[in-house]
Amino acid sequence: MAYTTAGDVKFRARRSCLSVPASSPKMLGKAPGLPADEIFMDLEDSVAPGEKEAARKNIVAALKDNDYGNKTVVVRINGVYTHWCYRDILEIVEPVGDKIDCIMIPKVQWASDVTFVDNLLRMVEETNGFEKKIGIEAQIENGQGLTNIDEIAASSERLETLIFGPGDMAAAMGMPHSTVGQIVDSYPGDHWHWILMRILVAARNRNLQAIDGPYAAVRDADGFREVAVRSRQLGYDGKWVLHPDQIAIANEIFAPSQEEYDRAEDILEAYQKATTEEMKGAVMFGNEMIDEASRKMAAVHAAQGRAAGLQRTKS
Repeated sequence: MAYTTAGDVKFRARRSCLSVPASSPKMLGKAPGLPADEIFMDLEDSVAPGEKEAARKNIVAALKDNDYGNKTVVVRINGVYTHWCYRDILEIVEPVGDKIDCIMIPKVQWASDVTFVDNLLRMVEETNGFEKKIGIEAQIENGQGLTNIDEIAASSERLETLIFGPGDMAAAMGMPHSTVGQIVDSYPGDHWHWILMRILVAARNRNLQAIDGPYAAVRDADGFREVAVRSRQLGYDGKWVLHPDQIAIANEIFAPSQEEYDRAEDILEAYQKATTEEMKGAVMFGNEMIDEASRKMAAVHAAQGRAAGLQRTKS
């Protein structure tokens, strides 16, 4: 899938990132028809140890048999500290690597976790003559990964996004949670705020996207919406979805409205005219003074709108 850009930041459409267990051919077959921006086929936590080898074959078949259109197509492999990782890459990327946009690495703790996958992908691509370079998504799920997040974010040119993993993070930190991604009402504030901001800052420092993790109470639409709004207000680009019912909510929250998108494009146009034709660094836009900071904000909203497939309307 092609990128849209806002300055140096590259945006793939990732408002909604649907997790699909690779052990279920039925779910793999249904996923291309759902309106999620990203489909990631999971070989890790949602697949039992005894099913992982068969699940690889399911992914290969799904990628050969289905058309994913403009969706971002991702495979979540098992972590680099497991014995499954390298064969996940070889057995899937070699036969269908040209159909994959990114490899997602779970439980990333060190920059070397990413460079290992980077180098293995490079060897497979060169051996098979792939023209497309496969990207990498990195999940931050424990204290070690969070401690090393700046080095992880700078580890590879393939890296496109950092992902927050709330379930494993809660377990690693000893938090008394029972539902992945839940809001804790008894805490005075948002108990995830610092971790979300730490991941976001590291991502933006390297022009990467930042994705919020799952909310496991899939029948609780209001709870999902509340969590999604919180991460969206911080600046996150999207969120995992575990059920089709969560997709529309994520797509709505993590994209500008048509009015917001049109306004962003109008600001960019007005600022371009002011700086190149009128030779001004600031100009009135309606009742608002816009300058370079305004342009940067508008560029982000415009890129997000384009990635979501919005078309500019003319008044």
